[in-house]
Amino acid sequence: MRDVFQHEMREVQDRLVEIAELVVLSIRNATQAFNDGDVSLAETVIQNDQRIDALTVVLDELSIQILARQNPVARDLRIVVSALRISASLERMGDMAEHIAQLARYRFPDKVVPKSLRGTFAEMGRLDVVIAERLVELLRTQEPRLADEIRNQDDEIDELHISVFDKVLGETWKGQAVDTVDATLASRYHERFADHAVSIAKKVQYLVTGDWVPEAS
Repeated sequence: MRDVFQHEMREVQDRLVEIAELVVLSIRNATQAFNDGDVSLAETVIQNDQRIDALTVVLDELSIQILARQNPVARDLRIVVSALRISASLERMGDMAEHIAQLARYRFPDKVVPKSLRGTFAEMGRLDVVIAERLVELLRTQEPRLADEIRNQDDEIDELHISVFDKVLGETWKGQAVDTVDATLASRYHERFADHAVSIAKKVQYLVTGDWVPEAS
C-alpha cells in the first residue's frame, strides 16, 4: 500500500508540472497574440484553456481519492491539500492568459493598446512568461531560490501595472474610452497572472522549508 501511495503522490506532482507547462504555453501565445494582433494565435490560447481546466479536474479528483483512501498525515497531508490549492491557482493563471487572448481577438484587426503603451505591455508579457517558466521548475524541483525569483519578478510587474494606470489617468493621455478600458483590463490580467504564481510559490516554499509567508492583504 505504501508503494501505491508513493506512486500516487508522484503522480500528483507530475500532473501539477504538466498543467504548469500548459500555462507557460498559454501565456507565451497569449502575450504574442496580444502584442502582434494575431487572432489565430489568440484562438489557440482560448481552446487550450479547456485542456487546462480538464486536467485540473482530473488532478483534483486524484487528490480527493488520495485523501479518502490513503488518509495521509503530517507532510503528506499538507502536500495533497496544497496540490488542490495550487491546481486552482494554475487554473486561474490559464484564465488570465485566456482573457489576454480574448482582448486580442475582440480588437482584431487592430492591436489592443496604443503605441505609447506597447513597450510596457511587451515587457509585462515577457516577465509573465519568465515567471511561468520559473514556476514549472519550482514545481518540478522545489528549489526555494526559484520562489524568491518569482516574487522579485512579480514586483517588476507591479511597477509596470502602476505605470499603466499613471499613463491612462494622466493629462497627456490621448486614448479613447475603449483604449482606457482595454489597457486597464489587460494590465490587470498580466498583474493577476503573476500574483497567482506568487501564491503558488509561497505554498511550495512552505512545504519545503516549513516557513509560511502570509498572503498580502
